[in-house]
Amino acid sequence: MTDETSAPTPAAGPREPLPTETEVLAEARRRSRRAFIGLGLAGLAGLGGWNWLSSQPNESGIPRPLRKVLDANGRLSSAYFKETRLAPEFARSRARTPRVNGKVGLDQALDPAAWRLQVQGYGSGKVQEFTLADVQALPKIQMTTELKCIEGWSVVVHWAGARLSDFLARYPLATRSGQPADPLNPPADLAPYVGMRTPDGAYYVGLDMHSALHPQTLLCYEMNGQPLTPAHGAPLRLVTPLKYGIKHLKRIGTIAFADTRPKDYWAELGYDWDAGH
Repeated sequence: MTDETSAPTPAAGPREPLPTETEVLAEARRRSRRAFIGLGLAGLAGLGGWNWLSSQPNESGIPRPLRKVLDANGRLSSAYFKETRLAPEFARSRARTPRVNGKVGLDQALDPAAWRLQVQGYGSGKVQEFTLADVQALPKIQMTTELKCIEGWSVVVHWAGARLSDFLARYPLATRSGQPADPLNPPADLAPYVGMRTPDGAYYVGLDMHSALHPQTLLCYEMNGQPLTPAHGAPLRLVTPLKYGIKHLKRIGTIAFADTRPKDYWAELGYDWDAGH
């Protein structure tokens, strides 16, 4: 009998000859042409897409398709928002002074004695003026939270001021009927939006009323135990830790209430209006 396990191994077939240098160069040129054509077609498609995007009507400062994408992001952030959801707080020892990251609206010299907060009543349009002392007479709230920038950096800061909800409870200007703006039981005629501007009108932000009445949204007058400096928004700035720093308007000059979303400086430059995180 023949033992199949001991059968001789068949001889290997002849090896394929290695390509010549001329053949290698020809294949490289062929692949380079293919890649160049592919990149060219991709570039043309991108250019066509950009031309189409640029031809679309603007909405709040940017082409409408981009605004729709940003609004979708804003809806996700808004759905995640809850009055009971608080930004994390930290030990005060971790507080640091944030960088001065934006001076729009702060060009004019500040006269603290002459500064007034002007608030336009919802529906009536009547403007009332308040001094810093009026704000400081409200319960003082202190918190140490993280200021987050859309540029990617963050810093822990100790803030002190009055809740915007306490201000609107004491001065009921956000309802047509004059009822206090109770965040736990909001009146039916409460304004859905609030807008704020610097005294010169150069910088402006908008907030939905739920965010404005959040317990951590402050009319802030102190940072790290000291009065605000002009570069950081003296005498009064907005602090709302569930939003990126672009919403933390420095040197509040006017507050007004609206039925539709107020204009927002960075939303007009291509960021989502909600700016939550």
